[in-house]
Amino acid sequence: MEAATSRTIRIGAANIGLIGLDIALNRAATEKLSLEKAVESLYVAVSKNNYIPSGMEDTYRQALLNEYKKHMGEQVDNADHLVIRVFGSGCISCNKLQSLVIEALNTMELAVDIEQIHDPDEIGRHGILHTPALMINKKVMISGRMPTPAQIEGWIREQTDPNR
Repeated sequence: MEAATSRTIRIGAANIGLIGLDIALNRAATEKLSLEKAVESLYVAVSKNNYIPSGMEDTYRQALLNEYKKHMGEQVDNADHLVIRVFGSGCISCNKLQSLVIEALNTMELAVDIEQIHDPDEIGRHGILHTPALMINKKVMISGRMPTPAQIEGWIREQTDPNR
């Protein structure tokens, strides 16, 4: 039997860790369920191990649908949404990297999602071998060393400018 791990996904305006989502995604993909059946299967599996606030059921279902589509390699709604992830153990260097990202975003007057990921299993799932590491829209920009503020701004501009 597989051990249930936690995966962080975007649900509404928050990043939420869900226990058992990976197992449920793999099971739904193996069974080749339709989108509607897959979402219901994922919702039932996730609700067994996680608290879902009253009134948030539809928001969770939409997030699970997006996660299932990503898992199946399909295009997801809101694909132009900028997501920045900072990977590390929570050390001084990792915290400094997050501060540099926030400073760059403030300079550029952008508001985006920033996730700080400390869990070694989650770091490994993203293919990160050395920390601190920075990922923008699922692309590892740097790993194992500290970028300059100008590099960070350049990477963010690359991801936000559709003409590049």
